[in-house]
Amino acid sequence: MMDLLEQILDKDSIIAIIIRAHFEKNGIEFFTPPHFSQQLAYMKRPKDYFIEPHVHTPIPREVVLTQEVLFIKSGKVRVDFYNKEQEYLESRVLMCGDVILLASGGHGFKMLEECEIIEVKQGPFSGEKDKQRFSALDESKIKVLE
Repeated sequence: MMDLLEQILDKDSIIAIIIRAHFEKNGIEFFTPPHFSQQLAYMKRPKDYFIEPHVHTPIPREVVLTQEVLFIKSGKVRVDFYNKEQEYLESRVLMCGDVILLASGGHGFKMLEECEIIEVKQGPFSGEKDKQRFSALDESKIKVLE
């Protein structure tokens, strides 16, 4: 059985955080360390729980690495993880309702079914300057961990 919450690691670096569709916990839990430029949390609150209205104050931040969150709305996708040296690590399959934060290293995707994916990442988007593409691992060498 797959974990409902999983970190993909390369040495001491968090490559990705996966939250499966059936993850559940009362209260709020942040999955990311405070220094990440993209923060990811889960919240479950009871009926009539109140969060006071608020605005977020402008705070200058410097983002040097794009981190992105993907919400799998439908379908099934394989995510291939690479370290920062572009060496293949391992793969996972994400399904409808799963969420992943891609925090560091590299990644590639293969749609195993038609997919709808919602992507959230820092902006503004700088086009092709935002990515360094590299060759994918041969399909015969892919190892999907369950």
